[in-house]
Amino acid sequence: MSSNPVAETVASLMPRARAELTELVAFRSVADFEQFPRSESEGAANWVADALTAEGFQDVALLDTPDGTQSVYGYLPGPEGAKTVLLYAHYDVQPPLDEAGWQTPPFELTEREDGRWYGRGAADCKGGVIMHLLALRALKANGGVPVHVKFIAEGSEEQGTGGLERYAEAHPALLEADTIVIGDAGNFRAGLPTVTATLRGMTMLRVRIDTLEGNLHSGQFGGAAPDALAALIRVLDSLRAKDGSTTIDGLTPDASWEGLAYDEEQFRKDAKVLDGVELIGDGTVADRIWARPAVTVLGIDCPPVVGATPSVQASARALVSLRVPPGIDAAEANKLLRAHIEAHTPWGARVSIEQVGQGQPFSADTSSPAYAAMAEAMAVAYPGQEMQYAGQGGSIPLCNTLAALYPHAEILLIGLSEPAAQIHAVNESVSPQELERLSIAEALFLRNYAAG
Repeated sequence: MSSNPVAETVASLMPRARAELTELVAFRSVADFEQFPRSESEGAANWVADALTAEGFQDVALLDTPDGTQSVYGYLPGPEGAKTVLLYAHYDVQPPLDEAGWQTPPFELTEREDGRWYGRGAADCKGGVIMHLLALRALKANGGVPVHVKFIAEGSEEQGTGGLERYAEAHPALLEADTIVIGDAGNFRAGLPTVTATLRGMTMLRVRIDTLEGNLHSGQFGGAAPDALAALIRVLDSLRAKDGSTTIDGLTPDASWEGLAYDEEQFRKDAKVLDGVELIGDGTVADRIWARPAVTVLGIDCPPVVGATPSVQASARALVSLRVPPGIDAAEANKLLRAHIEAHTPWGARVSIEQVGQGQPFSADTSSPAYAAMAEAMAVAYPGQEMQYAGQGGSIPLCNTLAALYPHAEILLIGLSEPAAQIHAVNESVSPQELERLSIAEALFLRNYAAG
């Protein structure tokens, strides 16, 4: 890469990139304002806005979105008649979970012995903000940015509350572009350049079961009094077959993935599955995580073991997520999940279901010119490697909103969330080598795309 001026520039900018990512990671920008101060998210938004202003972006603005968060927008004009590219990332992050489980503080970017930079949001997706800035700086230092650039940094992607989606629908001209680069995906593994061709959608429900007016003594009433927690456990267990496959009445669970294979032993290592513990489901790993629906119980409200009393529980709640692959409508899957829960609630228990979030799956047109431009760029940024196409089990609902608003736009998904990054888990990290290579790839892509 040393003979490439763009690559040389990006390499020279890496110390600055680390310093900036350190500043950005320091904001505890979780868009759940019952747990984290709103001021932390506002601080991160202002940091992004200031960075865009410093890079010469025009019309920089903090957009107040309908879910009560802010997205950051800016416009960098290119040559007259040039194409327009929208660069997307998000500055909000997942909660750190168990901070005691972090080997270093979650909101202090820390380089460890393995050379990776650890911190919440380092890969997902504050690193994506830095990746976009690096690419643009490299181009500005080597002849200029050859396209018009729109930059959008979302403030509530991890919450799935749809603030930017609703804002974009109300202001459709704002994010219109010829091509959209979503910097919130990741390589299949570090060092293997990958674009994400499909995303699973998602529906999320909060389920509550009530059986009694209040808790009862388990010695006096247990055995006849209906236990709400036991009823909830029955319902949740009904969502899986014996082998762990998702089984929701009416939902087809047997689709196949055509594309990059995922070796089972490699998956076990990536997922850090304990020795002797089996994987769940059937079919190939790629079938299970990219092409089929997958239910997950995200949380249960019930008494903790410490301090529990001998009581029959009167009520219990759970948060249930269903990942929905391309080919299945998320709204229809939501109806089937609701109906299944209601049908499998035992003993006439009262069940109430609250919708928490929902987003449609996404499938890209990988035959478009933008993909050819990206393949050429990645071949330079990753010498000797050919760009691969993979799926991703996660959801980015904004992709479908943008695809519907701008049907002629090409949408590419790249990013820093390769398996070793452990996004959403404790000890999230980013590979600085990936940040460097992908920044080079994005810069070269913009140049290739402009010339195509």
